[in-house]
Amino acid sequence: MHKPHIPSVDDNGLNLSAPGNRSPLKFFLLVFALSIPFWIVGAVIQIQLLPSIPISALMVAAPATAALILVYRENKSAGVKALLKRSFDFNRVKAKIWWVPIILLMPSVLILSYIVMYLMGAQLLKPQLDATTIIFLFALFFIAALGEELGWSGYAIDPLQDRFGALWASLIVGVGWVVWHLIPLLQVPQSLTFIAWWSLGTLAYRVIITWLYNNTGRSVFVAAFFHTMINLVFQLFPVNGSYLYDPRVTGLILAVVAIVVVIVWGPQTMMRTRNARRSNVPGSISTVEETSR
Repeated sequence: MHKPHIPSVDDNGLNLSAPGNRSPLKFFLLVFALSIPFWIVGAVIQIQLLPSIPISALMVAAPATAALILVYRENKSAGVKALLKRSFDFNRVKAKIWWVPIILLMPSVLILSYIVMYLMGAQLLKPQLDATTIIFLFALFFIAALGEELGWSGYAIDPLQDRFGALWASLIVGVGWVVWHLIPLLQVPQSLTFIAWWSLGTLAYRVIITWLYNNTGRSVFVAAFFHTMINLVFQLFPVNGSYLYDPRVTGLILAVVAIVVVIVWGPQTMMRTRNARRSNVPGSISTVEETSR
């Protein structure tokens, strides 16, 4: 019996995630190269676009840009169209129950963080929410999230999963994600202690994103939506722009969530699968998932 693998065949039949067809290393190098100008601007122009978000954060388009450059080299315009089409591939989500963690997991984590911080004696503002601000920030952060997830999820994660499995692939992408953020974090500036705990939470995020991505038919839209929720809830916590969360508390809560995901769903695919079948695309080592729960 074959172990189930993560589906890696694009809707258009392009076996874009085969290891011989995609290069995660080239992708990461290109992402960092494209980000350098933004890091330089951030060092020269020390302003914040939003609380704790320096101008160098405009590098958010680098992962998508790198992915588009590489898929064009690999599959020309067909590859570019296939990747961009995944920006709104929410129709891949067959089991609607997955919208519960996609939408509610991050608010739940922040509510729990707030309660823990309150019990620890932290001086917190009373939560306040404004609908107009929420809508504006969601739209802004969703655009930014697509700029990232078209690269992290749309390009890099699948070939890494084919080779290393879901957990290790998530950690590899997660480490790259953390390192990519280091310069903007230092430009805020954030302390090394803050960055260390933030990094733990960020690695957990990537595990959770891969879990959601794999169980929703490899939906980049889902990855971007959840990524949006991450940025949205932190920007609103506990009051618009206050950004008072404790990365130690939130990082540990997220780590527990990620560990539970890996234990319950398994590290190889982070999926509960039935009726998996081998892909009929030549050269592919992955399977097409017929049913996932």
